[in-house]
Amino acid sequence: QVQLVESGGGLVQPGGSLRLSCAASGFTFSHADMTWYRQNSGKERELVANITSWGAYTNYADSVKGRFTISRDNAKNTVYLQMNSLKPEDTAVYYCNVRWRSISHWGQGTQVTVSS
Repeated sequence: QVQLVESGGGLVQPGGSLRLSCAASGFTFSHADMTWYRQNSGKERELVANITSWGAYTNYADSVKGRFTISRDNAKNTVYLQMNSLKPEDTAVYYCNVRWRSISHWGQGTQVTVSS
């Protein structure tokens, strides 16, 4: 079965950096586009960034452009989200997502808190 396991969240000061990881299994990772979403309490889940199967194309929400970088290592079945210049408004639970064989799969999420 498809499994997505996020890690790397935590508490960081404004202006700091974090790198999130999402380890994937149960599907052909190198054939799948991958997406990071986030959700803050009381808000809808929003797309943060996505990357095509071999990393040729990436897409970012306007709110994170120039600060976040999505990447992947197909040999390790892992997708990453490098987050720099973090702001308090980046505080959220971050989720990894894949749509595989018409079914959307989610990880359990990892909490990112940006606060001084």
